[in-house]
Amino acid sequence: MGVSFYQLVIDAHDLPSLARFWVGVLDWQVVFEADDEIVIGADAAALPGICFVPVGERKAVKNRLHIDLSPDDQAAEVARIIALGARRADVGQGESATWVVLEDPEGNEFCVLSPKSSLVN
Repeated sequence: MGVSFYQLVIDAHDLPSLARFWVGVLDWQVVFEADDEIVIGADAAALPGICFVPVGERKAVKNRLHIDLSPDDQAAEVARIIALGARRADVGQGESATWVVLEDPEGNEFCVLSPKSSLVN
C-alpha cells in the first residue's frame, strides 16, 4: 500500500497542557515541540502520532472524530485518566453502553472501551 496513517492532528487552545495530558494517558512522549506544533508518540519512529496545533477559539460542538482507547482494565483506566484531568461526558451513550465517554481538559470526547484483542471484537 502506498499510504499509511501518519498522525492525528488536534486543534488545541493550550498546546503544552493538552499534549501533557495525552502523554500521560498514552504513556507516550513529546517527540517534537515548537510554538506552533507539539507532536507526541510512543517514540519518534513509531507511527501514528498525535500533533497538537494552536487555535484561538475553544471547542464548541461534539467531535466528529474521536479516539477509542482499549485498556486491560476499564475501571482502573477510567479512574487513572480522570485523575489526569479528564471528566465524564454524556453524548447519549445510555446506561447499557460497554464504553465510557470522557472529555480531555479541552472538551474533546474520547472513549475507554472494554478490553479488546482485535478490531472486530
